[in-house]
Amino acid sequence: MLYRPFENRLNIHLAEHQLYRAQWSILYHLENIGPSTLVELSNYMSVEKPTVTRTINRLEELGYVEHIPGKDKREKRMQLSESGKQVYQDVRVTIDRYEQEILEGITEQEQIEAIRIMEEIRKNITVRG
Repeated sequence: MLYRPFENRLNIHLAEHQLYRAQWSILYHLENIGPSTLVELSNYMSVEKPTVTRTINRLEELGYVEHIPGKDKREKRMQLSESGKQVYQDVRVTIDRYEQEILEGITEQEQIEAIRIMEEIRKNITVRG
Protein backbone atom coordinates (compact mmCIF):
# COMPACT_ATOMS: atom_id res chain seq x y z
CA MET A 1 0.00 0.00 0.00
CA LEU A 2 2.95 2.30 0.50
CA TYR A 3 5.16 1.17 -2.38
CA ARG A 4 2.99 2.18 -5.36
CA PRO A 5 2.11 5.72 -4.24
CA PHE A 6 5.75 6.30 -3.26
CA GLU A 7 7.03 4.94 -6.59
CA ASN A 8 4.52 6.96 -8.62
CA ARG A 9 5.38 10.27 -6.91
CA LEU A 10 9.10 9.49 -7.07
CA ASN A 11 8.85 8.91 -10.82
CA ILE A 12 7.04 12.24 -11.21
CA HIS A 13 9.93 13.98 -9.45
CA LEU A 14 12.53 12.02 -11.42
CA ALA A 15 10.76 12.87 -14.68
CA GLU A 16 11.78 16.50 -14.08
CA HIS A 17 15.29 15.18 -14.82
CA GLN A 18 14.20 12.76 -17.60
CA LEU A 19 14.93 9.73 -15.38
CA TYR A 20 13.07 6.75 -13.97
CA ARG A 21 13.56 5.04 -10.62
CA ALA A 22 15.69 2.20 -12.03
CA GLN A 23 18.04 4.71 -13.66
CA TRP A 24 18.21 6.74 -10.45
CA SER A 25 18.99 3.58 -8.45
CA ILE A 26 22.00 2.90 -10.67
CA LEU A 27 23.22 6.50 -10.48
CA TYR A 28 22.79 6.39 -6.70
CA HIS A 29 24.73 3.12 -6.41
CA LEU A 30 27.60 4.29 -8.63
CA GLU A 31 27.88 7.58 -6.73
CA ASN A 32 27.76 6.03 -3.26
CA ILE A 33 29.42 2.62 -3.77
CA GLY A 34 31.65 3.43 -6.73
CA PRO A 35 32.39 1.67 -10.02
CA SER A 36 30.47 -1.59 -10.30
CA THR A 37 29.93 -4.50 -12.66
CA LEU A 38 26.55 -5.26 -14.20
CA VAL A 39 26.32 -8.33 -11.95
CA GLU A 40 26.92 -6.20 -8.86
CA LEU A 41 24.27 -3.74 -10.03
CA SER A 42 21.75 -6.51 -10.73
CA ASN A 43 22.35 -7.96 -7.26
CA TYR A 44 21.95 -4.50 -5.69
CA MET A 45 18.69 -3.91 -7.52
CA SER A 46 17.44 -7.51 -7.19
CA VAL A 47 16.73 -7.74 -10.92
CA GLU A 48 18.04 -9.88 -13.77
CA LYS A 49 21.22 -8.82 -15.56
CA PRO A 50 19.44 -8.15 -18.92
CA THR A 51 17.23 -5.59 -17.14
CA VAL A 52 20.31 -3.80 -15.78
CA THR A 53 21.98 -4.02 -19.19
CA ARG A 54 19.06 -2.18 -20.85
CA THR A 55 19.06 0.50 -18.15
CA ILE A 56 22.85 0.93 -18.34
CA ASN A 57 22.68 1.18 -22.14
CA ARG A 58 20.16 4.02 -21.82
CA LEU A 59 22.31 5.80 -19.21
CA GLU A 60 25.32 5.44 -21.55
CA GLU A 61 23.29 6.97 -24.41
CA LEU A 62 22.48 9.90 -22.11
CA GLY A 63 26.18 10.22 -21.28
CA TYR A 64 25.67 9.64 -17.54
CA VAL A 65 27.74 6.46 -17.17
CA GLU A 66 30.86 5.14 -18.85
CA HIS A 67 32.60 1.82 -19.21
CA ILE A 68 35.95 1.39 -17.48
CA PRO A 69 38.40 -1.47 -17.91
CA GLY A 70 38.00 -4.29 -15.40
CA LYS A 71 40.23 -7.18 -14.36
CA ASP A 72 38.44 -9.44 -16.83
CA LYS A 73 37.78 -8.27 -20.41
CA ARG A 74 34.34 -9.97 -20.33
CA GLU A 75 33.37 -7.95 -17.25
CA LYS A 76 31.58 -4.67 -17.94
CA ARG A 77 32.49 -2.25 -15.16
CA MET A 78 30.65 1.06 -15.05
CA GLN A 79 31.18 4.41 -13.35
CA LEU A 80 29.50 7.80 -13.41
CA SER A 81 30.74 10.18 -16.08
CA GLU A 82 31.28 13.85 -15.24
CA SER A 83 27.83 14.55 -16.69
CA GLY A 84 26.39 11.73 -14.56
CA LYS A 85 27.94 13.20 -11.42
CA GLN A 86 26.30 16.56 -12.17
CA VAL A 87 22.93 14.94 -12.86
CA TYR A 88 23.27 12.98 -9.61
CA GLN A 89 23.80 16.24 -7.67
CA ASP A 90 20.82 17.91 -9.38
CA VAL A 91 18.51 14.95 -8.77
CA ARG A 92 19.75 14.59 -5.18
CA VAL A 93 18.33 18.07 -4.40
CA THR A 94 14.94 17.00 -5.79
CA ILE A 95 14.99 13.70 -3.90
CA ASP A 96 16.01 15.38 -0.63
CA ARG A 97 13.02 17.74 -0.95
CA TYR A 98 10.69 14.80 -1.66
CA GLU A 99 12.02 12.85 1.34
CA GLN A 100 11.48 15.87 3.59
CA GLU A 101 7.85 16.11 2.37
CA ILE A 102 7.01 12.47 2.98
CA LEU A 103 8.74 12.33 6.37
CA GLU A 104 7.03 15.45 7.70
CA GLY A 105 5.72 14.89 11.23
CA ILE A 106 7.90 11.81 11.80
CA THR A 107 10.66 12.24 14.37
CA GLU A 108 14.24 11.23 13.66
CA GLN A 109 13.94 8.45 16.25
CA GLU A 110 10.78 7.13 14.56
CA GLN A 111 12.58 7.20 11.20
CA ILE A 112 15.52 5.23 12.62
CA GLU A 113 13.14 2.66 14.12
CA ALA A 114 11.19 2.36 10.84
CA ILE A 115 14.45 1.77 8.94
CA ARG A 116 15.47 -0.89 11.44
CA ILE A 117 12.11 -2.64 11.12
CA MET A 118 12.19 -2.50 7.30
CA GLU A 119 15.71 -3.96 7.29
CA GLU A 120 14.47 -6.85 9.48
CA ILE A 121 11.52 -7.46 7.15
CA ARG A 122 13.81 -7.40 4.10
CA LYS A 123 16.21 -9.82 5.78
CA ASN A 124 13.31 -12.17 6.60
CA ILE A 125 12.10 -12.03 3.01
CA THR A 126 15.49 -12.68 1.45
CA VAL A 127 16.50 -15.43 3.91
CA ARG A 128 13.21 -17.28 3.49
CA GLY A 129 12.73 -16.41 -0.19
